[in-house]
Amino acid sequence: MIKLIPDWAVHDEEFWLSIRRRNLWFIKLRYATVVILALFMVSYKFFLSIELSDDQISSLQYCTAFILLYNITLHYIRKFLKHESESFNPLHLSIVQMILDLSMLLILIYYSGGVESPLIFFLIFHMIVGSLILPGIIVYSFAFAVLFVFWGITVGEYYGLFDHQHIKGFIPFHLHQDFNYVLSVNIVFAMVILITVVLTNNIARQLYQKEQQLYSYIDKLNQAEKEKTKYILGVVHEIKTPLNAMHSYLDLVLQKFLGPLDEAVEEKLKRAKKRSDEALEMINTVLKVSQMKLMDQVNEEEFEMIDLLKSAIRRHSQFAESKSVEIKLIDERKEYCKIKGDQFLILIAFSNLLGNAIKYNYENGKVEVKLYNKDKTCFVEFCDNGPGIPKDEQEKIFQDFFRASNIRKMVTEGAGLGLSFVKEIIEKHHGTIKLQSPSRLQETGKPGACFIVSLPCV
Repeated sequence: MIKLIPDWAVHDEEFWLSIRRRNLWFIKLRYATVVILALFMVSYKFFLSIELSDDQISSLQYCTAFILLYNITLHYIRKFLKHESESFNPLHLSIVQMILDLSMLLILIYYSGGVESPLIFFLIFHMIVGSLILPGIIVYSFAFAVLFVFWGITVGEYYGLFDHQHIKGFIPFHLHQDFNYVLSVNIVFAMVILITVVLTNNIARQLYQKEQQLYSYIDKLNQAEKEKTKYILGVVHEIKTPLNAMHSYLDLVLQKFLGPLDEAVEEKLKRAKKRSDEALEMINTVLKVSQMKLMDQVNEEEFEMIDLLKSAIRRHSQFAESKSVEIKLIDERKEYCKIKGDQFLILIAFSNLLGNAIKYNYENGKVEVKLYNKDKTCFVEFCDNGPGIPKDEQEKIFQDFFRASNIRKMVTEGAGLGLSFVKEIIEKHHGTIKLQSPSRLQETGKPGACFIVSLPCV
């Protein structure tokens, strides 16, 4: 059995979609062909000085009706085809379309004069398209079949094996009986068909090979990314062990199992414990994020959005106080709905958005976190009255390593990965995030920015 689909394309959704698009394009083109044929049958007597025989008119009518019938059938069938190489798929539909179209075209060529018909150029068009879609052996089979049938029509008419369907008024001479003309048309037509198929199929094969190489490189990059993530997981996990031990020793000392403590010493130890708590929290965040990227794992649990927002605000309250930034939480929900997902990851996303609103803000700035719901969807807005984001850079803000030009002048630190990761987390939970700048908190010289997150309610 002929292998139609290369191994690299079996699970490539873009490959299947391109085949489906081409099939649909041909179906639409075929509807246009039916309209053109119908208009021709109605108007040729009035605008063209040609005459058609009863057989030619009947064949034209039957072909037009049959093209419309099988086109409607193909249009209906294509909706139910699956992207599976083992079953009837869009590529098989392309072959069926080619067979039907070439058959109808050859019939129309015969009834429009055979070797004298201008419709032979449409055979070349079909060979070009077929070469771009189908494997070489299938296209070459079609090409030789078309040549064999075309030669049969022209030679049969020349030797009088069957009637020549001459169009009166189109060509004044009976060229089908001119040996030199018939021979030259057949030779030139065969050369054009074969050269077209060879060149187009070679170009298509080279493009497919390049695409295959590209997918191979992407697979290698993904594998390298996984190895890097595994390495990070290992290193971070090893760092966590001595930190846990240090944390345990600090607990023992602070609980005064080793004796009483001086107030100044105890205060220092409490600060050290707080910093170790923050370090452990950061390590757990890295482990969680790496786990999500490596194994695509997201916990499924129901939780209240307001609790998560309060937790994020508590995390950044000290930072906000240091910059004299006011944080305001507004709950405008009419109905209390829960969110389903990994609340640890959602907390990381919210904490990042809130941290940015504080970090990239002016002294005595404002940050407003508004929670509301609409149409079974929960919305959270993180708005500030900071420098905002330039309009021409807003489309790039969720790209990896991108930082707005005005932000780089304010704060030098930052890798530009926070928002891209936030977007990834939100989309993992079937939500969306979008930017509005200026924000509703804008002031003169302070346009601000709003990040609006939407998540489906349970």
